[in-house]
Amino acid sequence: MIFQLNLAAIFAVAGQTAWKKAKPFVLKDVILYPTLGFLGIILLWWAIALANHELMPTPPEALVANLDYILNPFYQRGPGNLGIGWLLLASIRRVLIGFLLGAVVAIPVGFLIGMSRSAMLAINPIIQIFKPVSPLAWLPIALAIFNLADPSAIFVIFITSLWPTIINTALGVSSVSKDYLDVARVLEMPRWRQITKIILPASLPYIFTGLRISLGIAWLVIVAVEMLTGGIGIGFFVWDEWSRLNLSSVFLAVLVIGLTGLVLDYAVGRLQEFVTHRPKTST
Repeated sequence: MIFQLNLAAIFAVAGQTAWKKAKPFVLKDVILYPTLGFLGIILLWWAIALANHELMPTPPEALVANLDYILNPFYQRGPGNLGIGWLLLASIRRVLIGFLLGAVVAIPVGFLIGMSRSAMLAINPIIQIFKPVSPLAWLPIALAIFNLADPSAIFVIFITSLWPTIINTALGVSSVSKDYLDVARVLEMPRWRQITKIILPASLPYIFTGLRISLGIAWLVIVAVEMLTGGIGIGFFVWDEWSRLNLSSVFLAVLVIGLTGLVLDYAVGRLQEFVTHRPKTST
């Protein structure tokens, strides 16, 4: 009993010591500085709104105007009259479908380029030609192929998601140490086993970096695509509210889009840590 009490006291003292050391970092770096940054943005918004008050609401006015969206994000009040939560889920669904289809294509192509000089010479010019093309330039082609807004948006996301993942995967594969591959050849390891046991584990950080960049670009693109195609989605919501000169809802949508992008990137980062057993790197 006395030993347990002493052990508890030791842990309590150690915890207090650790908190004293970490407290300045937590208060300053995690709470104080981010709060000051957000306050600066809000004050800037407030100042601009006061200078142009006929059109732009102040932060308190925008909060009051958006209370219904905030408190009831999943309401359904007739055809096309949906809460912002449903619109966000529709956009996330399109992004994830296009992104996953792009990853299924991009990762094998990246492996092929990284492992074969002939494939690199054949495919690299195609990548360099199509990579700078604006995602919205693909939209008319997608509409001509599918004649529907939803698959066209997914196709644009698919095309957009290819290039960063292909390039980063190829870079990771080509960066694998030649010594490891030489040892595998000496041991007469089959090619598929070299890929699964040596090349893939060494390339995973590069692959996940490409995936995170692709997902961020895909989330940027879906808003612009939905503005043009219409239908249900957070991008069309932004355009529709602007058409009504309702900037309060536009500010809410901007905040929701930003937070969703942050959550998606965080989720891929956590998946990277789980798969690679290494801390994620910033992109």
